Amino acid sequence: QVQLVESGGGLVQPGGSLTLSCAASGSISSIYTMAWYRQTPGTQRELVAEITGGGNTNYANDVKGRFTISLDTAKNTVYLQMNSLKPEDTADYYCAAQQIGENSYNYWGRGTQVTVSS
Repeated sequence: QVQLVESGGGLVQPGGSLTLSCAASGSISSIYTMAWYRQTPGTQRELVAEITGGGNTNYANDVKGRFTISLDTAKNTVYLQMNSLKPEDTADYYCAAQQIGENSYNYWGRGTQVTVSS
């Protein structure tokens, strides 16, 4: 079992920055990839960024150059640094973990809300 707890969401003005954190606990050694997803009401959850244990990253096109995902293995924490935030970045952000041998993300946090508004 893996437990994921997000933090760092809040209200920020357009153009501002915010850093989300996701602390993982439990069967950490079984995790292959971690990711951040986001979801707005009435839409499907979408991938924002993902990172492997080896440090390979992948980003959604609309966040490339603005968001950075990173992994602190000593703290078992994945971060999402979000810069140049836009109102359309407003969403609930979820941390996810994919275990070795799984075909999709099989553990999810409860989410943290990000609101970009003046």
